[in-house]
Amino acid sequence: MNIDLTTDVDSYFESMVKDALTAHRLETTEAAERYVSGLLIDYARGETVEALDRPLTFQLQEALESRGSERFRRLQRIGDAVLYLLGFFDRSLTKRGADRDYVMSVGSSAYGHASAMMRLGGNSGLDVLHELSRKFEGFVRVLGEVAGKIIRPSDRALVLRAYERWERGTSTGVEGMLVELGVCPVRGTGGVH
Repeated sequence: MNIDLTTDVDSYFESMVKDALTAHRLETTEAAERYVSGLLIDYARGETVEALDRPLTFQLQEALESRGSERFRRLQRIGDAVLYLLGFFDRSLTKRGADRDYVMSVGSSAYGHASAMMRLGGNSGLDVLHELSRKFEGFVRVLGEVAGKIIRPSDRALVLRAYERWERGTSTGVEGMLVELGVCPVRGTGGVH
């Protein structure tokens, strides 16, 4: 595994996202580019750790039934988690029988509902979540490009197998292996995050 010992994680991911956007010819606002870079930076630092431990349909329904800022927060986090999951672990989803298009529609829908809340709240400024909703599939491809440069396909399979063993709790020492591979597994009160 090749490891880039870049000391500035922010610049590293900003550069990776910019290159992937160019490679996929996805035209975005600077705000959307910064949002996606920030999402990757947060995941790399372990700051954004969202559980997708229950069916997405239930999580989306619960988010839509929430009120106010809680609703917005849940919708945004579902969009973020689905975008990251599809970008980095798309194959794992399809191996588990998930319908990729359905999962993508949930992520896009979550961003779309959060965006609508902003507009209803009188926010007439730049709406990054609307852009993420409209161009969701393109952003998934961008994150897939970033993942492909960070983790080689053979290493990605290793990471997925190790993560699945860690998730089941069937192997001791696997958490250390994941950390060495650049994945920081966290268990939360609501399940695996």
